Amino acid sequence: MDATQIAKQMLGFQKTVFDNSFNAMVVVQDQSETMISNMISQFPWSTEETKKQMNETFAYTKNARDDFKKAIDEGYAQIGKLFDQK
Repeated sequence: MDATQIAKQMLGFQKTVFDNSFNAMVVVQDQSETMISNMISQFPWSTEETKKQMNETFAYTKNARDDFKKAIDEGYAQIGKLFDQK
């Protein structure tokens, strides 16, 4: 087995670990969002403005999370292209 093949396998393993960790983080964030939304909706002093701001914060977090994932995926793709060049 040559060094390029070993490096490609290591890269694949690292990408799999990242994807699994990222997916676990997404689940935790989504469940936290649901829990916080439910909790805030039960407070008698929470207003529509509060709920609107929380929803905007959640949307911003999801967009940032998606942008981060996209950047990492593009990085793995670029590194993969380097290994394919021979």
